[in-house]
Amino acid sequence: MAAYKTPGVYVEEISKLPPSVAQVETAIPAFIGYTEEDKYNGLSLNNKPTRIKSLKEYEEYFGLPQATTFTIPVGTVDSVDTITADVTPPALSFRMYYALQLYFANGGGPCYIVSIAKYTGIGGSSSAKYTQMKAGLDKIKKEDEPTILLFPDAPSLNETNFYQLYKDALVQCAELMDRVVIVDIYTTGSETFSTKESTFRTGIGNNNLSYAAAYYPWLRTNLNYYIDENTHAVTGGTLIAGMVLKKNPASDGTIDETHSLYHSNNELYHAIIKEMEKSLIEIPPSCVMAGIYAQVDNSRGVWKAPANVSLNMIKEPMVKIDDSDQKEMNVHTTGKSVNAIRTFSGKGILVWGARTLAGNDNEWRYISVRRFYNMVEESVKKASEPFVFEPNDGKTWTKVRSMIENFLTLQWRNGALMGAKPEEAFFVNVGLGETMTALDIFEGRMIVEIGLAVVRPAEFIILRFSHKMISSS
Repeated sequence: MAAYKTPGVYVEEISKLPPSVAQVETAIPAFIGYTEEDKYNGLSLNNKPTRIKSLKEYEEYFGLPQATTFTIPVGTVDSVDTITADVTPPALSFRMYYALQLYFANGGGPCYIVSIAKYTGIGGSSSAKYTQMKAGLDKIKKEDEPTILLFPDAPSLNETNFYQLYKDALVQCAELMDRVVIVDIYTTGSETFSTKESTFRTGIGNNNLSYAAAYYPWLRTNLNYYIDENTHAVTGGTLIAGMVLKKNPASDGTIDETHSLYHSNNELYHAIIKEMEKSLIEIPPSCVMAGIYAQVDNSRGVWKAPANVSLNMIKEPMVKIDDSDQKEMNVHTTGKSVNAIRTFSGKGILVWGARTLAGNDNEWRYISVRRFYNMVEESVKKASEPFVFEPNDGKTWTKVRSMIENFLTLQWRNGALMGAKPEEAFFVNVGLGETMTALDIFEGRMIVEIGLAVVRPAEFIILRFSHKMISSS
């Protein structure tokens, strides 16, 4: 109380309301990989986590995909150049831009980009590329906001480095307890799961598995390869030597039509473009799932399993999976569940699984439970920071308990917690003789215990039918 010395009227504001817990964001992925540019306005973006909100903003900072060069088989028939066979694109080295396209198309919002190098600065060996990706992973560790880790360019590693990178990410997730990693399966794209099962379950290890969810198979998208028509050379054929697909106007406004297939042989130009558009981008599913996580979080809540949801901009899974295929993926003696992406007649392509890699763990079997706990833990942690160095007494304990109970009551009302009443859905304990001893208080420890009954997905719906015997009244 203030010391009043001068006669007069004084106003005092007395806080009667408890502090509140603000829910942290739950779907802020970090994409770690290669980009076209790693500078912006003269400032380096290399290994500097950068927050963006749209694909347009990504393009402004980091540029476009690497231009793909097709081998176009062109020959001459009756003195007219013509395509003699299907065109084949080269192997795709960089998938970051395409991953962002699919992320935003499937409901993604704000995210972080960690550019580990430009396309021209990629490591020559798998070990060198792993070192670059690991450096990007170490940088995102210092950022508090990201909640999901992704590596769209990891398929460029060999299998050993690929899974080591994911194990490194799992260590970070377990240490920080505020993020998860979406794991892809190391595959050429069209390989069946049975051929990759052993190397996957061995390679991913046995530690920190509740902080990850794996998805299979790879996806064939509706995205075409990016080409730069003004530099894409056309070879073969006697009439088109030295030409590119299309030339930009010169500085004086004229066009060098003699080196532009678009102008000199428009019919062949459109035939080539049509052939190249038949080739579609193939990509691991993690980037799509990051968008699905964000979509479900925003429409329902982080407690809702990100499953039984359709995918956008996807033509088909590259491997067709049925019930018998999924048995060993979903439930396995090692745990290490892998969630399937499947095509269903009349429904389209759906995410058909919601498990973490700890598939046999009753506590952390489902990714929605893991991510809900991450959200609550991080939200309560941040809200509790103002109480550091406050008196460790009954008044402080009451404020902290009320603050957390109010937050969890809101989660219960939203459907995140089971129970007919709040006291059946959660508990918050704090106090001397309840969670603390006198020694705890002497040593400056305030211990709060929180219990949650989080809703879990109805993964198996069992309908039981029987014949009803006729009875007389």
